[in-house]
Amino acid sequence: MVRSINKIPDGMSTFKNKVVWVTGASSGIGEALVKAFAKEGARLILSSRRMDELQRVKDSLGLSEENCLILPLDLANTSNIDELTQRVISKFQQIDILVNNGGLSQRALTKDTSVDIDRKIMEVNFFGTIAITKSVLPVMLQQKSGHIIVISSIAGKFGFYFRSAYSASKHALHGFFESLRMEIFNDNVKVLIVCPGKINTNISVNAVTADGGKHNKRDESTANGVSAEECATQILNGIKKNNEEIYIGGKELRAIWLKRLFPKLFSKMIRKQKPE
Repeated sequence: MVRSINKIPDGMSTFKNKVVWVTGASSGIGEALVKAFAKEGARLILSSRRMDELQRVKDSLGLSEENCLILPLDLANTSNIDELTQRVISKFQQIDILVNNGGLSQRALTKDTSVDIDRKIMEVNFFGTIAITKSVLPVMLQQKSGHIIVISSIAGKFGFYFRSAYSASKHALHGFFESLRMEIFNDNVKVLIVCPGKINTNISVNAVTADGGKHNKRDESTANGVSAEECATQILNGIKKNNEEIYIGGKELRAIWLKRLFPKLFSKMIRKQKPE
């Protein structure tokens, strides 16, 4: 049964009538974010590669044609991104929040992974994200308002087994968006970088292997992680508070501070972690 999202009374929500574009909206954190924004009365653009799954998300939330636009998008090929941005503007006349959530994880040893696979991961996670951001940025600068959300990872803070290219792509996002944040600060366009740890999604199932295939296995640690819904709630809270960077997860987040304060001890301890 389809359940319509309850409308929020005027003045009751930070996001009421805000235009929010979410990539990777067909599952996991992206789908949970769509649900959370919809509950707060936002108008939504849903993007991912899978049109049928985007339609499922839209229908499951009872989103109307008036307040929702489905835009299939492949982050590995963003040659049409300006056309998609124009479609958003034609429908909604503005873009208030861009959530760069779409991406590709990895489960493969560096020595077994071809450069082509490394490039694919960088193309999706880094260059695809940069392309959509650069397409939307002029809109926000003209509006003199906007919020860019970047879903990174704790792997953007340190490397781990089987994630060399994935971790590199997330590190790259930090460098790019920290620089961008400074450049657009006076234009009232904000940047929030989100670093999830272990979140209960299918990220490991869909991760790419050394030969380019799907991992098709669910990591035990991920299965026991924070729910996607709780992750989405914390992201919305981070936006409301104008945070610049937030970490979401459990005990694994301690590794971020351990690496910063005691790098040698961190290296010793992280090598003892179970590769998965």
